[in-house]
Amino acid sequence: MTSVSTAESRAVAAPGMQTPGVDWFMAIALLACAYAAIRAMFFTPVDAMLGAVQKIFYLHVPAAIAGLYIGCGLLAICSIVYLWIKDERLDRLAESAAEVALVFMSVVLTTGPIWGRSSWGAWWVWEPRLTLTLFLWFLVLSYLVLRGAIEQPEARARLSAVMGALAALLVPFIHLTVLLFRSQHPAPIVLTPSALTSSKLPPEMAATFGISLLAFTLLFFAVLRLRYRWATVRDARAAVEHG
Repeated sequence: MTSVSTAESRAVAAPGMQTPGVDWFMAIALLACAYAAIRAMFFTPVDAMLGAVQKIFYLHVPAAIAGLYIGCGLLAICSIVYLWIKDERLDRLAESAAEVALVFMSVVLTTGPIWGRSSWGAWWVWEPRLTLTLFLWFLVLSYLVLRGAIEQPEARARLSAVMGALAALLVPFIHLTVLLFRSQHPAPIVLTPSALTSSKLPPEMAATFGISLLAFTLLFFAVLRLRYRWATVRDARAAVEHG
């Protein structure tokens, strides 16, 4: 049985004592996303070669960074540390990170083909980065399915941690695919060593991308915070129901 704190159990046992308020973190994240979208659509120049479809970049790349690098990174770190110290909070955080990462990766796999249809003339091309990103999406989905298939909490947490740590090892390889293989996917222009000293984007586009990245990062952690709270209440309620 998953252990929970006395305070968490009391919060579940007396739900009437809890008065929901405004989640200011989520509100700020949503406002930042709205501002980033308005700036990208109306106040950022159109790319001379790709046209208006290039503006998917301000959605696609921040979602990829949040979902793959932050989300899967948290999944791996929490899973590895859980195997060491067996703290149930890390298991809940890994589960929450995986679920939110799956949503953001779904955005990546949805917006990518829209850009590809305009640039490559096809909705999908089985090139290394796209294929491995789709494979990672299925791995994270399998991680969540595995959690739902095992009822015993300790065994579920342990097996899930192993799978979560192994799945996230694919992320560095995905990042390097455009350098290791012949790929139709554009070379990275943001997460590169040269980007630290000089941007390959014009100043207006670089500013919009920075705002979009900040907005999506805030949104990721805002949703992660809500998902983790829900998992905490769920486990506390399960502990109360089982005595």
